[in-house]
Amino acid sequence: MWFRNRSYAAEWRTMNRKRALKCDTFCGKRGRSGAAEPLPAAAGGGGVAAGDRGDRVGGALDIKASLEHIMSLLPGKLWSDTVPRIALKHQLYSLHRDRTRVDRHLNELREQGDVLMFQLGFDSESVAVVFAADFKAKVLAAEVGRATQGPVEKFLNTVLASCCDMSVDETKMLQEFLFADSEITQLVKCGVLTVKDAGSWWLSIPNSGRFTKYFIQGRKAVLGMIRKSKYSEMLKSDLEGRQTTSRVKFHIQYHIHDIVGAELVDCIETTAGVLLRFADS
Repeated sequence: MWFRNRSYAAEWRTMNRKRALKCDTFCGKRGRSGAAEPLPAAAGGGGVAAGDRGDRVGGALDIKASLEHIMSLLPGKLWSDTVPRIALKHQLYSLHRDRTRVDRHLNELREQGDVLMFQLGFDSESVAVVFAADFKAKVLAAEVGRATQGPVEKFLNTVLASCCDMSVDETKMLQEFLFADSEITQLVKCGVLTVKDAGSWWLSIPNSGRFTKYFIQGRKAVLGMIRKSKYSEMLKSDLEGRQTTSRVKFHIQYHIHDIVGAELVDCIETTAGVLLRFADS
């Protein structure tokens, strides 16, 4: 995979050329062969990944560092004490070259009990990643003195400690983990389970509705800035310096990691810096 470095002015003169010059500065299209380039540290990668350093050295430890970097972009003053800090799995693809290795190292962290993954309801491909210790601490703190405290503690020590899936079915809950129907009802009530379909439930992050709301409206707002620019493209440095509206509650780099990792924008390397172009659907 290759790309040409061209001046920004030249890039504007060739807008109708077939997108053969598309660069994977952040990531590649799903299903496309070849390795995708990570976000350079100098371009806002937080110094976590340079080339495929994160895949060659440290493995899962570098994925963990990348998660910490992404989560650090969430504003503390807006964050609830009952909600763990959340990163999206696809945001990691904006920092690391090889998606297969990212998935493998993330699964290693999951099997070691360091992270938990949850399916977010607004998008079947959006998977939330949280640190297990943070999740457990926030959930337990919210349950102190409540009638649901016992079932929740049992859930954390059994289901969460041994289940590697993002959902659980009735057979496992009743026969393997020995929950009563009334206890399952309490787990749904306190938000650690949400109904998937008849007889199965998603593992869930309690009180995460505000995160989902801010995340979606922030994504739409940042994409709107790019789409409304001339030729529906903008230098990443210009986007980072743009004054955001009140709808953008998170650090704009958090949303840049999102739209790049989710391939909602194309990334082009120019002599003026990384160019983000609204991707055609």
